[in-house]
Amino acid sequence: MKEHRADYTLLIYFIILLCFGLLMLTSASAPLGYSRHSDKYFFIKRQIMFGVLPGIVAFLFLSKFYYKKIQKLSGLIFIFTLVLAGLVFVPGVGSMLGTNAHSWIVIGGYSMQPAEFLKLGMIIFLAYQISVIKDDLLDFKKGFLPTLGMGLIPLALVVLQPDVGTALVLFMILFGMLFTAGSRIRHLAVLVGAGIAGFVLMIIKAPYRLDRLMIFLHPELDQLGVGYHINQAWVAIGSGGWFGKGLWGSVRKYEFLPEVNADSIFAVIAEEVGFLFIIAFFVLLVLICFRSLRIAKNAPDTFGKMLASGIIIWFMAQSFFNIGAMVGLMPLTGLPLPFVSHGGTALLIAMASVGILVNVSKYSEH
Repeated sequence: MKEHRADYTLLIYFIILLCFGLLMLTSASAPLGYSRHSDKYFFIKRQIMFGVLPGIVAFLFLSKFYYKKIQKLSGLIFIFTLVLAGLVFVPGVGSMLGTNAHSWIVIGGYSMQPAEFLKLGMIIFLAYQISVIKDDLLDFKKGFLPTLGMGLIPLALVVLQPDVGTALVLFMILFGMLFTAGSRIRHLAVLVGAGIAGFVLMIIKAPYRLDRLMIFLHPELDQLGVGYHINQAWVAIGSGGWFGKGLWGSVRKYEFLPEVNADSIFAVIAEEVGFLFIIAFFVLLVLICFRSLRIAKNAPDTFGKMLASGIIIWFMAQSFFNIGAMVGLMPLTGLPLPFVSHGGTALLIAMASVGILVNVSKYSEH
């Protein structure tokens, strides 16, 4: 397979997104870092140490490592990520870290979220599975059902934690890749129906999830209780106006808005840079999306197409869920904003995924 010039335009877009994310994280997390650790740069230091630096290594390696070789390792990668995700249930290793889900493992004082590895592992294996069965995907029993079954394994592990937000992302990856591969609409409709039923059961099972849904439908209720988070996010976004209060100018990040370094960081961004700059941020995401989809479309084989498609479906879906929750388009999910929110594991895997995208682009027709 002939190697071409990599898509450096896409790479530049991602570098801009990363730099912007680091800048906004520095600002948004400063009060929280000072109050918890007496160091306003605590979270940005951790982001660089555990996210950016290992992420650069992973990006450089995977941008050079021929992506077709990943296809041969897909089974091992999938099993490894499943085992890693299973460790969250092992006593003494798995941890909730103050959340409502067993989403973390802690080894030697270092914490990480295996679900981030699971997202990429699932994409790689589904890309392999679809490339193997190809036209048999149209046959429900012979192709669609086995592929769906393999995709439901990581989804089930996340549901057991339980982590609704990550489960939603994995579901969108599974649905998006099956749709992109050309599955029959009636087969996908069955998947959507089962997915809706599953998420309804998860919401009913936990009262706090039902409370989030009710606040989504009626945000004016209990503004100092369950509705506090979303109402503070709206105050932050609205107070930014057209031009924002300037970098480091946010008021809501000073112990008003919960999780300012993670899933609420978009509200702080809107408050500081304003509506016009937020539009520019959306344009950047759209450019990344279309550039990545072009790589997927022009990839020379099914595995490359599915690999690139899965990665961009993941990035865009999670970005939409994070921002959508902050502006009231959907209930709060607790999902971080890719390349922006604090999270070393998430940034490491995201940068590794960009390396794979760039690698595929070297063999795609620009």
